[in-house]
Amino acid sequence: MQSIPRALRRALVGKPIHSERAGEAVLPKRTALPVFSADALSSVAYAPDEIILTLALAGTTAIAVSPWVGLAVLVVLAVVITAYRQNVHAYPSGGGDYEIVSKNLGRTAGVGVGAALMADYALVVAVSMATGAQYVTAALPGLADRRVELAVAGILLVGLLNLRGLAFVGRASAVPTYFFLAVLAALILTGLVLDLTGGLGPAPSAGYEVLPAAGHDAGLAGLAGALVVLRAFSSGAVALTGVETITNSVPYFRKPRAANAAATLGVLGALSAALLAGVLYLADRTDAVVVADPDQQLLIDGSHPPADFYQYPVLGQLARTVFGTDSVWFYVLAAATVAVLVLAASTAFSGFPTLASRLARDAFLPRQLQARGDRYAFTNGIVVLLLVAVVLTVAFEASVNRLIQLYIVGVFFSFTLTQAGMLRHWSRVRRARRSPEARRALLPRRAVALVAFVLCAAVLVVVLVTKLTQGAWITLVAIAALGAVMAGIRRHYDAVDAELALEPDSPVRALPSRVHAVIYVSSVRKPLMRALAYARASRPSTLEAVVVDTNAAATRRILDEWQRLEIPVPVTVLHSPYRDTIGPVVDHVRGVRRKSPRDLVVVYLPEYVVRRRWERLLHNQAIRPLRARLHQERGVMTASVPWHLSTAQGRDVGPESAAAGPRRAPEQEDRP
Repeated sequence: MQSIPRALRRALVGKPIHSERAGEAVLPKRTALPVFSADALSSVAYAPDEIILTLALAGTTAIAVSPWVGLAVLVVLAVVITAYRQNVHAYPSGGGDYEIVSKNLGRTAGVGVGAALMADYALVVAVSMATGAQYVTAALPGLADRRVELAVAGILLVGLLNLRGLAFVGRASAVPTYFFLAVLAALILTGLVLDLTGGLGPAPSAGYEVLPAAGHDAGLAGLAGALVVLRAFSSGAVALTGVETITNSVPYFRKPRAANAAATLGVLGALSAALLAGVLYLADRTDAVVVADPDQQLLIDGSHPPADFYQYPVLGQLARTVFGTDSVWFYVLAAATVAVLVLAASTAFSGFPTLASRLARDAFLPRQLQARGDRYAFTNGIVVLLLVAVVLTVAFEASVNRLIQLYIVGVFFSFTLTQAGMLRHWSRVRRARRSPEARRALLPRRAVALVAFVLCAAVLVVVLVTKLTQGAWITLVAIAALGAVMAGIRRHYDAVDAELALEPDSPVRALPSRVHAVIYVSSVRKPLMRALAYARASRPSTLEAVVVDTNAAATRRILDEWQRLEIPVPVTVLHSPYRDTIGPVVDHVRGVRRKSPRDLVVVYLPEYVVRRRWERLLHNQAIRPLRARLHQERGVMTASVPWHLSTAQGRDVGPESAAAGPRRAPEQEDRP
């Protein structure tokens, strides 16, 4: 019968997956698309809002340029998608940006990209869940004060789904993601038809007056206006996040993996472009407005918004405009958006553990992160991402606008270095080709990488200029700190490997001159006799028992019992006037080592093995710290001698217990 914690784990996470069935965790394209593209596809729920509310800093008229800002984002998206389709074919192992940069630009650059991607994966989860909470409160305004709790609940949900294994997440996410696409397509197509027929009305916010923020009274004129447009562009560039996840997740695709991943990237690019363009077009035609601070930037009928005013996101406003204010389709769209945003985080929960496992394999992160759990998922990486995302969400109060400022810098940092790496890759491949025809065939690929590099570098500069003081500096500090930690971990592992390398003439292969056995005695009982038997069976050069004298009466009882049983092992009493049970033993062992530095000392520690977890608090409390302290001593080994206790009444505990006669009452026992 399973214990309650184990049964609960199986109910939540599922039964273990056998290694021979690991192939079931790979996905076909129709399932991989919603799993790995949910991040990019769901960005339409917040990217238009970020473009419009950033432009709104310069007043109402500035919002009119939002379609052009969106067009610039789509150009960058097309170039990046094209470049990454090449990357997948050139590096199909699933290493993605980290592998490309490490192989072509060096280990230091690779660590920087790895740190940047890990930071952005955490932000993907936080932003997606914060946006999801925003749409929940749009449908249920009564929950407006519970945004943080809703976002955290979403993180826990998607983390649990990923702990169940990738195949489960794929089946779970395919239907809601496709449903979101269908509902959003219906919204856009219906809106376009109404616009062509003259039936498209204004958005609920169309009559609001937007006041320029401080320092932007001139609108888009001058340097301040240009910076607002650039900042809106950098905010809208969040639509490109998610591209790198597919390149990092190629091993999860069915064969041919590279071709399937490239095809999925192409479909992702087309869908993302169509959705973003459609939403921005309808927002422009309906004069939809969202602002960063409604209390300061909005005037409704000449007055600031009332205390109970709620600002609906752009998709919510379009749904009310296209389908009607009281239409059920608004709630359908809200539910579909929340579902895809919850599952969009699974994109990061797939990419982050995969990337972390590669970094761990290369000794830049703790090696536990490369181990798969019993559901064939990288359990440790999933748990780490879950905790970091929760901290980010709580720290920034689930504010989408505040989290977005941290979001995009890491993505374009990795994009830029990746394309620089691909430029070097194609140059190296071109030099290796002997025929002029083969070299000319590589020119288009090199040209795509060059255009992508220049464009991504330009976007990165724009992001740093416009968002550095808005919060991007936090991401840069996090990337630098994480990179330094990873470099330190690598140095540690390199030093350990060098120290542990075994040579044919290594002195560690020599046998010890002699072995001294020391038995720790806290009471004269069955566990001690078993430890004595094991120690004597090993035939050490010397054998002694040690008793720490913290209580004269207890020590006398031990010595008397020793004589009564005629145990043929000498006893050494270690005086401890300050009642320390660890220091005297360590000092005694050190004394043995000083006399014979080439000898080995083995300390035998009798221990109880209990059946229930709470019983661990009642036993071995002196043994555990002693064992931990002895592990720090060179030339000293500890041997744990277990004695399995049984507290079940009527249970047969074996001939040893039966022959020993009645047990003493528990309160009379001397416990190790």
